[in-house]
Amino acid sequence: MFSELSNRKIFDRAHQFAFDYLDSIFDREVYPTKKALEDLELFDEPIPKEPSQPEAILEQLHRLGSPATTATLGGRYFGFVCGSAVPIGLAAKTMATFWDQASAMYVMSPLAGKLESVVENWLLDLLGLPQKTVAGFVSGTSVANLCGLAAARYRILKNKGWDINQQGLWGAPKIRIVTSRHAHSTVLKALSILGLGQQDIEWIPVDDQGRMIPEALPVLDNNTILILQAGNVNSGAFDDFQTICETANRAGSWVHIDGAFGLWAAAVHQLKHLTKGMHLANSWAVDGHKTLNTPYDSGIVLCSDSEALTSALHMSASYLIESDQRDGMFHTPEMSRRSRVIELWAILKYLGTAGVDELVLNMHLRAKQFANEIKKVNGFHVVNDIVFNQVLVQCENDKLTDKVLGNIQELRDCWVGGSFWFGKKVIRVSICSWATSESDIATTVASFEKAYQISIKHLNAQ
Repeated sequence: MFSELSNRKIFDRAHQFAFDYLDSIFDREVYPTKKALEDLELFDEPIPKEPSQPEAILEQLHRLGSPATTATLGGRYFGFVCGSAVPIGLAAKTMATFWDQASAMYVMSPLAGKLESVVENWLLDLLGLPQKTVAGFVSGTSVANLCGLAAARYRILKNKGWDINQQGLWGAPKIRIVTSRHAHSTVLKALSILGLGQQDIEWIPVDDQGRMIPEALPVLDNNTILILQAGNVNSGAFDDFQTICETANRAGSWVHIDGAFGLWAAAVHQLKHLTKGMHLANSWAVDGHKTLNTPYDSGIVLCSDSEALTSALHMSASYLIESDQRDGMFHTPEMSRRSRVIELWAILKYLGTAGVDELVLNMHLRAKQFANEIKKVNGFHVVNDIVFNQVLVQCENDKLTDKVLGNIQELRDCWVGGSFWFGKKVIRVSICSWATSESDIATTVASFEKAYQISIKHLNAQ
């Protein structure tokens, strides 16, 4: 039956379905219809006893699967900081899928090893990071945070004469964790996995935009991991890296910056002031699949202490073949890892520094456009400063905000999510697609207004 794999017809069919999908993605409803969601039940069946026909499998995926996807590739998905995908990235990923390269060692994929070295250098130049910095290409910022914090743990304990790889955590010197009250949940998850529990975190208060208050920092020392943010997940605000990192550097603390979507501001002429001083940190985590709009999954850990990163993620076995080129397994937790760097290289090659600047700046400009236009609509209030790509909107009270949010989602003209901001419900608008245009914003504002009117009418009728 495996002779089917050499039949080009199934690949041609898959590509045709993909093109059909792309042809409609910018015009369709952003969230799946009720019928599309109900039709997903048709996937519930016992595993077949006999092989199935490849053409029938692809047809079922297209017929039932395509309508049930969320249109994150389009210009009006603002629910989470998911990002779209730059077309050249999708095309490069398609080629890479056929190559099916693993990138643990250079000898397994010389192409992946070379492109990882090239992209590493490009990233240092683009983001203005120290030239000694190394990069690991992982699935996303969740893993990148884990890697950066693992490197921090290794270095602090090693400086105390404790080898975490040989001696474990039992009896190890205690490490201080200092971070803000608005630290992202993935940071807390990474700390838990690393055995650095949340109970002893030294929490630092934030200002009204969610930025860590530098004056509230405790006295730091060389036993401290200080975790900062480039882009608050709700407001988009950036911590004061210059002031805080200088303080941490004098104390010998390790600084890690969680920059899932915000780190890319460093590559934008009009926005790079937001990241001033971030080069003074020791490690950074960022997603490609958010602001840069690479296809999923694409994250990057960057670390100025290469020994700490490679030691924290150590790998050795008699059958492994190390080379004098780049062996990616030393910079990531996984061995079995697809060569996601291929589409990352293609997008950076395509955009260049000018294109990255334009791509990211457009998200900021569309966020400002939305904020300015929604302020003119009765019933809405923008509660944050628009410094990057995030907009937080409230109605008169939590009940109305929640009702309006539900109606916006039901209308499906756009898709937004909800959150809490200093104890009150907000509608959270995350603009992170290259495809978002001025007309997309106008359509979104009109949908907000319609949803508000529906909500008021419903509440008055109760």
